[in-house]
Amino acid sequence: MENLTAIKAKDQAGRALVFLCGLVLAGLTSAQNLTSELSAERFLDTPETTKYAVIMTGPAVGNDNAVRFRQWSLSLHDILTRDYGYSSETITLLYDNGEGDSTGGNRVDGACSREGIELALEQLAERVKTGDQITLYLIGHGSGAEEEAKFNIVGPDMTGVQFASLLDRFDQQDMVIINTTSSSFGFSSSLSSEGRVVISSTRSSSERYDPVFSGYFIEALDQRNGDRDKNNRVSMLEAFEYAKANVELWYEEQGRLASEHAGLDDNGDALFSLDPAVDIADGRLAEIAYIDSLIEEGENLSTEGLALKSRIQDLERSVIVLRGRKAEYLEAEYWQQMEDLLVSLARSTARFNSEFASTSSALDPADESVESKSALNR
Repeated sequence: MENLTAIKAKDQAGRALVFLCGLVLAGLTSAQNLTSELSAERFLDTPETTKYAVIMTGPAVGNDNAVRFRQWSLSLHDILTRDYGYSSETITLLYDNGEGDSTGGNRVDGACSREGIELALEQLAERVKTGDQITLYLIGHGSGAEEEAKFNIVGPDMTGVQFASLLDRFDQQDMVIINTTSSSFGFSSSLSSEGRVVISSTRSSSERYDPVFSGYFIEALDQRNGDRDKNNRVSMLEAFEYAKANVELWYEEQGRLASEHAGLDDNGDALFSLDPAVDIADGRLAEIAYIDSLIEEGENLSTEGLALKSRIQDLERSVIVLRGRKAEYLEAEYWQQMEDLLVSLARSTARFNSEFASTSSALDPADESVESKSALNR
C-alpha cells in the first residue's frame, strides 16, 4: 500500500502540471501579452526580503457593521499568521479606538486614528529594507469624492491625498493597498503610483453602501481559496478576481442591483480596471504580487532548501512576466525562452520534492518533470 507521502507527492505533481499548463495557455488567450514596462525588480521573493501587513479598521456605524468589521479584521490577522508566514512582528492591527478587550486582547496594536496611523507607519519605516513588501488593508466606512474622499477613522477623517503623503517614504519597498471601504474610489485613486498595486472595492463615490467585497477578499486568502493556478500561492490578482466574482454572485442571489464594483490599478495611471484579466492596462504587477512570505509556519527548511524554494518562486514569476511580454519577442525566441524557464522550473521542483518536501508544509511542489515539460511543448 502506498504511504501517505507518496500519495501526497503524486497529487501535488498533478496540481503543479495544472499550474504550468495554465501559465502557458493563459499566454495564448490573455490580452495581457502586449508590451509591458514591468520592472524586473518588483515584488521579488527572496530569503532577504520581509513582508509586512498593516490592517486599519475604522469605527463602525451600527452594531451589525461593528460585528462585521471586527470579524473581518481578526480573521485577516489570523489567516496571515496561520497560512502566510506573518507574525506579531510583521502585522500591525489598528482597530477602532485601540481597545483590545473587545477584539481578542493583544492582537490590537493601536487606534485607527490619524495619530495611530502616523505612528504605525513611522515605526514601520524604521524597520523595512529595500525590496520588502508592505500590504495595507483598509476596513470600514468611507465618504466624499475625488480629492476630498476620506477614510473614516477615530477623530478627524483622513483624505486620500493626506494618506498618500504618508506613503511617500516607502519608495524603496513594494506596496499593495486594499481599500474595502464604501465610497473608496476617490481615496484609492489618490494612492495610485508607479510600481504600486491598488485595489478599490468601489468604482465611484456614488457607491456609498457598505461593500461586501472585504469579506470575499479575505475568503480568497483563507485556505488559499483564491489559488486559481494551483501553485499553492495567492496573488493579489487572484484574490481580487475571486472576491469580485463572488460579490457579483452575491448580488445576483440576493436579487439586487449591484451597488459596488471593485477595480484594480497597478500601472500608476489612477484608472482602475474592472476586469484586469481582459483589460490589458492593469493586472501585471498584481499577478506577481503574492501575499505569502517565503518562510511559513511549520517549515523547517535548510539554507539550501530555502534558496531552492526561492528559485522555484522566481522561475514561476519569470514565466508570468515573459508571458505578459510575448509581443516583444519573435515567436521562436519567445517559445524557446518559455521552454527554458519551464524545464528549469520542472527540474527545480522535482529536486525540491525529493530532497526537501518532507520538511516543508508550505510549498505545493511539482512535478513529474520531463513528462510535464513534454506535454506542454507538443
